[in-house]
Amino acid sequence: MTIVDGDLQWRSRPDPRPGRRELLVAVRAAGLNGADMLQRRGFYPAPPDAPGDVPGLELAGEVVEVGDGVEDFAVGDRVMAVVSGGGQAELAVVHERTAIRVPAGLGWPEAGGFAEVFTTAHDALATQCGLGPGEHLVVHGAAGGVGVAGVQLGILTGARVTATVRDPGLRHAVAELARAVGGADAPITVTAPDGWTDGPPADVVLELIGGPNLADDVARLATGGRIAVIGVGGGARAELDLLGLMGRRGRIHGSTLRARPLEQKADAAHRVARHVVPALAAGRLRVPVAATYPMADAAAAYDRFTAGGKLGKIVLTAD
Repeated sequence: MTIVDGDLQWRSRPDPRPGRRELLVAVRAAGLNGADMLQRRGFYPAPPDAPGDVPGLELAGEVVEVGDGVEDFAVGDRVMAVVSGGGQAELAVVHERTAIRVPAGLGWPEAGGFAEVFTTAHDALATQCGLGPGEHLVVHGAAGGVGVAGVQLGILTGARVTATVRDPGLRHAVAELARAVGGADAPITVTAPDGWTDGPPADVVLELIGGPNLADDVARLATGGRIAVIGVGGGARAELDLLGLMGRRGRIHGSTLRARPLEQKADAAHRVARHVVPALAAGRLRVPVAATYPMADAAAAYDRFTAGGKLGKIVLTAD
């Protein structure tokens, strides 16, 4: 899938070749993400190690060739991964240190929509914020891909979760995802975006909307609370009460995954493989797929993504 002056066109180009410790993967599914929408509009350039005009930050497929020095994978293995770009294609290159084995029984659409959102959410909540059992996690934009991952990982950690969801028709489904992880008594509250401030202070906030929420995030932060900003779909600017942040000894940090060096991406993938994939394989975690589209029909998939009102992922498939 090639970006041409803001349009999406299905074009032929030379096959990529795997370098040292790289895998050539026949892509079976590739999830869409907000970064793809931005790249299409020219606002999120690809890093130097990725094609600038072929979008796609996550994929799943079968290894069809291995480069020199590959140690952990072989031709025929099913893998899923976060990539710097180029995932929306028939073939893509993945460094073996960032590849994650697809659990038996997991379908291609779910595998194709797993890596970016669960890695992003796990990195923000576990690695950066240190979310612990019994803490209160607030997830804004909880019906989207990263949001549903964050809600499930929060429950898996043993946290109490408040999820804000704009569409009333999706709130029950988000609550059911949490209960699938933590049982019928899972500590989950799903509310409208303006309804969460009546609840208890937040130990951790997973901020997927951005600027419009920051003032309330700080005002409702618990002492020692942490805010992870990983999405700004609602706006990138905010006015903050820094005295309030100081008084709560709070912390705000932002994060992106795409442009990190290989070592950091490999570390994030290893943590997900160790701490998240077993729960996925056991059926406790889910990758809800709102819709699938053939790879060549990506333009329609992008339109569906930007229309909103979906639970989970939009995924491109090879068939």
